[in-house]
Amino acid sequence: MSNKRLFRAGVSNLRGRVKEGYERHRNRCCCCCRADRSEPYCALRESLAGHPDLLYAGYSQDALKEYAEAALVYAFLHGDPPPDAASLGVDAAAYLNGLAEAASELRRAILDSMRAGATAHGAALLAIMDDIYSLLITIDYPEAVTGGLRRTTDALRAVLERTRGDVTAAIRQDHLIAALEAFEQRLDRLQATTLARNAPLEQSDGG
Repeated sequence: MSNKRLFRAGVSNLRGRVKEGYERHRNRCCCCCRADRSEPYCALRESLAGHPDLLYAGYSQDALKEYAEAALVYAFLHGDPPPDAASLGVDAAAYLNGLAEAASELRRAILDSMRAGATAHGAALLAIMDDIYSLLITIDYPEAVTGGLRRTTDALRAVLERTRGDVTAAIRQDHLIAALEAFEQRLDRLQATTLARNAPLEQSDGG
């Protein structure tokens, strides 16, 4: 099989088997420390090892970035330690861009949490987004080195600010609901106390 066909097959398998590959990754220290030719991302890197013009081309790095993004999102949502670039077998630029896009993807989970009434879980995911953004803005290298990380980080900032506003509104709404419920309980207790005090008077008037 030619290198181009092998490359296309590797990218196709990579996109279709991201979750399967990450499940296997969770139980090992490094994707390359044990030979497993069924790993699509390892197969992609190995097949293109002698062709850096293809390995570091935009389409192949995008595929590795997508794998890193999926692995990071999976880890964040399941409470696992996030894998690093070495354990995923991707380069730093692909990993960092995948990290930025993974943080943006957390917005969906945050909105789902708030719809389900789990505002605290949404706030915890927002803290992860904030930490990632705070890390990425400290990386100041030329765009040719980082693979357009600055643009991806700017996009993350916009998503982060919108999400922060949504979470803040949800938290304030929860506080308002709690205050109204507490006020309603106080009214119920006051009404019960008033009725208990007035009951003997009504009985004596009736007598």
